[in-house]
Amino acid sequence: MSTAAAPSLAAPQWDTDSTHWACGDDISVLPRIFEPGITLAVMTRRLDAALQASIAAQLNGTRGISWHWRGGVDQRLGDDLLRHLPAADQGAALVEDIRTIAEAMAYLFDTDTVGVRLRTLEGAMCPRFHVDNLAVRMITTYAGPASEWLPESAVNRAGLGAPHPDKPEPLRDPEAIRQLSIGDLALLKGGGWIGNEGHGLVHRSPQPAAGERRLLLALDPG
Repeated sequence: MSTAAAPSLAAPQWDTDSTHWACGDDISVLPRIFEPGITLAVMTRRLDAALQASIAAQLNGTRGISWHWRGGVDQRLGDDLLRHLPAADQGAALVEDIRTIAEAMAYLFDTDTVGVRLRTLEGAMCPRFHVDNLAVRMITTYAGPASEWLPESAVNRAGLGAPHPDKPEPLRDPEAIRQLSIGDLALLKGGGWIGNEGHGLVHRSPQPAAGERRLLLALDPG
């Protein structure tokens, strides 16, 4: 995968069909986030047995995970994460996967540092459809329900932001809600991306079932 160019300043064409997202099972789909008008790039993937076992081990106990890292993507990241896992003796596969993803993020955005968060969640972190006011974020769900998002045709942007009695619902069509799958690597372009103001991808956190926990990874470049 070659280093992607800087975000284009060209005015994007905001079609209401599938032209604003890209999906594929190869890492080459991720640089499409740099294309004007693309607000979501998803690499679909299946988690192998070793990684699934490592994830399950972290969720077997009662202790949650709330780990944050900002820095390089070298061995220090992996060592720090391992110290914060509930089942560190079974954490190698998960740590290796997160380091690989962080390295890809740093390479794609030509940065020496990344911000990384790994959290267990028992409720919806952001239950209302919203747009991130940053340039871009990568997310992947390791366990539990994955993030939901809306195609542009299903969004009423006048309803975004803090709820208010005078605001309409941001969701035009409940049947149009899309959902990522466990393991998917998704780049979400936000409102802070130059040239994408007012067109960030609209998404939300789903509500886990009673007794269910999500394990969510989020990465920011720089």
